[in-house]
Amino acid sequence: MILLLVFNLASQKALFAQETFYKGKTVRIIVGFSAGGGFDTYARVIARHMGKHIPGGPAILVENMPGAGSLITANHGYNTAKPDGLTINNWIGGLVLQALLGGKGIQFHAPKFEWVGALQDSQSCGLTKASGVSNVQEWLAAKNPVKLGGTASGSTDVDIPKILKATLGLPIQLVEGYKGTADIRIAADSGEVSGYCGTWAGMKSTWSQALESGNAHVVVQINSKKHQDLINVPNAVDLAKTDEARELIKMGIHYQADISRNYSLPPATPKERVAILQKAFLQTVKDKDFLADVQKAKLSVEAISGDDVARIVSDYSAMKPELVNKLKEIMLPN
Repeated sequence: MILLLVFNLASQKALFAQETFYKGKTVRIIVGFSAGGGFDTYARVIARHMGKHIPGGPAILVENMPGAGSLITANHGYNTAKPDGLTINNWIGGLVLQALLGGKGIQFHAPKFEWVGALQDSQSCGLTKASGVSNVQEWLAAKNPVKLGGTASGSTDVDIPKILKATLGLPIQLVEGYKGTADIRIAADSGEVSGYCGTWAGMKSTWSQALESGNAHVVVQINSKKHQDLINVPNAVDLAKTDEARELIKMGIHYQADISRNYSLPPATPKERVAILQKAFLQTVKDKDFLADVQKAKLSVEAISGDDVARIVSDYSAMKPELVNKLKEIMLPN
C-alpha cells in the first residue's frame, strides 16, 4: 500500500513537472512539404486540436520546410532540432526505406527517432482528362510514356511510379523536383505533366475540383486491399503477374503507406515528453471536433501509435538481402 502511494505520488509529480514545462510554450510541427498539399493540410488540422490534449495546453504552430521530398525536414529532425519535446517533424515514411537502401543525402538512422505516431494512407494514381488515358488498360497500351510529376526519391509520388513501371510495365516518364503535391497539381492542371501518384486522401481533398468535374480521374490504386472509395478502380497488386512483382509492391508501397505521414521527435527526447505527445496524438485523432474538421476538409484518418511506427521501422531492417537489392535497383536514382 505504501509502495503504491509512493508510486502514485511520483507519477503525479512527473505529470505536474511536464504540465509546468508545456504551460506557456509553443510546440512546432515542421512539415516537409509546401503549403497547400496533403501533408500540410493534415498537420494544420492536427495542430488546431492537439494542444488541448497536452498537459499545460501549449500553442501548436505549423511551419513548412519543403525540399528533397521532405528529406530536409527528416535530417533537420535528427541532427538539428532540439530534443526538448517542442519540435515535431512531419515527413514521409518512404525515407525510412530509402535509408535502408542507401539513398543519397540521408543523414539519419531511423530506429533512433522517437515516434509520436503516423497517419496511414491509401495510394492511387490520378491522370488528367487531357492525358488521353482514362483507365489502366489504356495506360498499359500507351505508345508514349505518360508524364508524372514527383518531388524526390523517398516520396510516394516518386517511389510509386518507379515500382509500377518495374512491376507492371506501365509506360512512365517521371518529372521530379517539385516542392510538394500542391505544385504537382498546378503543373498537371496547366498541362506540364499528366498527373501524379500519391495518397488518395490528399488527392481527394486537394484535387477535388478536377476529380469532381471529370478533368482528372483515378486510374489505378496501390493498396493491400481496395479502398471503399475506389471499389471500381483496379488495384496494382491484382495486375502483377509474378510473386516477385507482388512482393515488391507490398514492401515498396504497402508498407510505406503504413507509416506514410509520420510525426517524429529528435533522438534523446525525454521519455516522459515522448509519452505525453504520443498519448496526445492518439487522443487527437479520436477527438470529435478534430473528426468534424477532417470530414469538412474531405479527409480520412487512419492512425497508428508511435510504438507501431517503431515496430514497422524495425521490420524494415529485417528484410531479405535479395529483396533489398531489387528495391535498390528500382528506387534509387541512377
